[in-house]
Amino acid sequence: MSISDTEVVIVGGGAAGIAAGRRLTDAGIDCVIVEARDRLGGRAWTVDNGFALDLGCGWLHSADRNPWSMIAQAQGRTIDKTPPPWTRPSLETGFPLADQRAFIAALHAFHDRVGAAARMEKDIAAAAVLETGGRWNGLIGAVGSFISGGELERVSARDFDNYADTEVNWRVVEGYGATIAAHARGVPLALGCAVTRIDHSGRRLRVETAQGAIAADRAIVTLPSTVIAETEDLFFPALPQKTEAAAGLPLGLADKLFIALDHADAFPPDSRLFGRTDTSATAAYHLRPFGRPMIEVFFGGRLAAGLEQEGERAFFDFALAELTALLGGDFGKRLKPGPMHLWAADPFARGSYSFALPGKAACREQLAAAVDRRIFFAGEACSTHDFSTAHGAYFTGIAAAEQAIAVSSAGAA
Repeated sequence: MSISDTEVVIVGGGAAGIAAGRRLTDAGIDCVIVEARDRLGGRAWTVDNGFALDLGCGWLHSADRNPWSMIAQAQGRTIDKTPPPWTRPSLETGFPLADQRAFIAALHAFHDRVGAAARMEKDIAAAAVLETGGRWNGLIGAVGSFISGGELERVSARDFDNYADTEVNWRVVEGYGATIAAHARGVPLALGCAVTRIDHSGRRLRVETAQGAIAADRAIVTLPSTVIAETEDLFFPALPQKTEAAAGLPLGLADKLFIALDHADAFPPDSRLFGRTDTSATAAYHLRPFGRPMIEVFFGGRLAAGLEQEGERAFFDFALAELTALLGGDFGKRLKPGPMHLWAADPFARGSYSFALPGKAACREQLAAAVDRRIFFAGEACSTHDFSTAHGAYFTGIAAAEQAIAVSSAGAA
């Protein structure tokens, strides 16, 4: 690392850090993104396996107001607007259409009850409004774990209801993670450079890293909430209010496995199966995404966490068991495991995206609040309505950059 002095240090090179770095660089503010990994993108990561595969975020949620949509198009990338599988009926294998309609009705009723609970004086767990003995509670729980990364008994009803979604969902054929990483082109970077401490005891900040210290006037911290909560000595002097706010916003887990599928044309493109409909411990199977000969498998919450303890092969074995139970033993001969990433085991993520614990929805604003007009915070966990998304990270990164610019302008005046 050659940068030892700058105006703004951006801690973390994910979507929020890249958005902040791009804004500051374009405004002529001296800055550097300091990223622990040897790549940019954070929890957005595209790999090439014959196709561009997103091991992290893959959907442009709220695409009609998602700035990454416009950025991807400006980069010359291809936007696929095929409606996502969850907006259309699943395949009827193991899930007759009449049952699907009953499930959708139960899911909508659950969301309505969550909305009513969110307006109550006391925040409660989303699971508290499940219908007692409801037939579809298991599958509602599974879907909830894909959305939040955690079980509904751990998720704040108020926070769950706060999420804002235009229900427009697109994809980037060449990869969402690749789009986000490319947005940092021309922004000063230090990769493979983990930040170990942010010392704000002096007139200027001292940001200690694995490659030496950086003196700075301001910092934008975009680390995942788990990392902030679990790194007690990240700030000196300590910032217990930040540690506590981050602890109220743990990262849930949503892992993906790509499976190569032989004779894929037997299935419609962009179709879907659930492994089971009577439990939350099941996976969702996106068949032929983009029409490709593969299956994109989603595992959420406690199921994903348990499988991570056993390693990547456990995910394939679980999927194999569910799929052959649905489609017959010979179907397994058509499957071959492909890429995935264990996000909970990733030391720089420790999960996939944030949810608020019951009673902790306000922690998002508390985490986002600036400290002494020189330490700013960004990242999806800081967003009150777009959390768990790359566009939520983008918006908070821009907001933090604007605060830093305002302070710089005031100092110059």
